Amino acid sequence: MSTKYKATTTDEAYFITITTVGWIDVFTRLNQKYTIVNALNYCQRNKGLEIYAYVLMSSHIHLLCKAINGFILSDVIRDFKKFTSKKILETIKEEPESRREWMLDYFQKACQHLKREQNYKVWQDGYHAELVETNWFIKQKVNYIHTNPVKDKIVALPEDYYFSSARNYAGLDNDLEIIMLDLF
Repeated sequence: MSTKYKATTTDEAYFITITTVGWIDVFTRLNQKYTIVNALNYCQRNKGLEIYAYVLMSSHIHLLCKAINGFILSDVIRDFKKFTSKKILETIKEEPESRREWMLDYFQKACQHLKREQNYKVWQDGYHAELVETNWFIKQKVNYIHTNPVKDKIVALPEDYYFSSARNYAGLDNDLEIIMLDLF
């Protein structure tokens, strides 16, 4: 497997994007959003994940992050995707979801081409990791992350979108704590 766009080093920050297969809008319901937030909180507490900026959109997540304390970011993301896939599927099956059959069918068909036996595939392969090397890159990616919901016309101001670190940077409540960077 290619190591291009993979976070295989330790103690280096990356901008990553994790996307659902087919860009399916899985994260339109609050219960699915909290599946992601809770899993990220767990990774912060138990897997050395440091998050500097994030946004959870309906079909993908952007993170500016790194793994510390000997953890490798690629391992953290692998475990995150594995756990959240199971939890997302559980939630689709057990809680109210008007698109249940369609989503399960799509996730099932998404893994038909795989060599290994798998019933459902929620996440696209990989996570497009880009190594953070300059302050300009950091500022550009944090701005990109925070303006995602604005560009999609979900909110008028970045800090109005609850599932984004723009709230943290604006001094507002958020269920996901981050390490704030001095962006000036």
